[in-house]
Amino acid sequence: MVVFAGQGDARRSMELLWGPPVVAPRTGPGPKPGLSVEAIVAAAIEIADAEGMAALSMRSVGERLGRTAMALYTYVPGKTELVDLMYDRTLAELPSSYPAPDWRAAALSLAGALWDLHLRHPWLLQVSPARPVLGPGEFHVQETLLSVLAETGLPLSRVRWVVAALFNIVRGSVQAAAESRQAATETGQSEEDWWSARSALLGELAPDLTARFPTVARLGEEGAFEPSDEPYLEREARLSFEAGLELLLDGVEAAIVKASGPR
Repeated sequence: MVVFAGQGDARRSMELLWGPPVVAPRTGPGPKPGLSVEAIVAAAIEIADAEGMAALSMRSVGERLGRTAMALYTYVPGKTELVDLMYDRTLAELPSSYPAPDWRAAALSLAGALWDLHLRHPWLLQVSPARPVLGPGEFHVQETLLSVLAETGLPLSRVRWVVAALFNIVRGSVQAAAESRQAATETGQSEEDWWSARSALLGELAPDLTARFPTVARLGEEGAFEPSDEPYLEREARLSFEAGLELLLDGVEAAIVKASGPR
């Protein structure tokens, strides 16, 4: 399921993203507080975190807040604008500073924070970056990434591509980890049970597998499939993330050396 942000009314979405918080006045003597955009967005994020984007609707958000869906429309025009606000508010959780002895250590820390953010809110991976929301949270992420990697001393015109590569490494790797968790929850079958059943069949139905795919077989011989308490696909995703990040930063270091050498 892919959700494209930025599909609602442009002006209303941008006003909600950048404007001051809107809180409804109390309309009666009861204990129920007035609604606010922030309360609606927070409830929507809770639903998406717990049940995924498929469970998100104005009605489900209203029910969580003890209100009707119609009561929400005074504050948020519809689900499309709500997704923009959810996405942007969640990106704002990323820390803005990463104290470290050098730019590489800071970049590693930042990438780890992005990984954790996406695992806390896996529905972020369903929101396509093809249409940015252009909100303060999204700009905050860009500013943070650029600021950390600008410490390399490379021109910003090059740093921007490093930022894009780092973000794509995180997003691509963490998606596999998030989907591994989701698969176990939605199918009711653990990853271990799934692999156990199919690997046994593979050995029975493809006894010549090693001969047909020798390079794949070498992975096992070199310890790539060592047992671990961590679910296999989640572990592979994490190792891929770490290796891809290290290779990217090695390349950045090589670019720094090249840029500082004789011309």
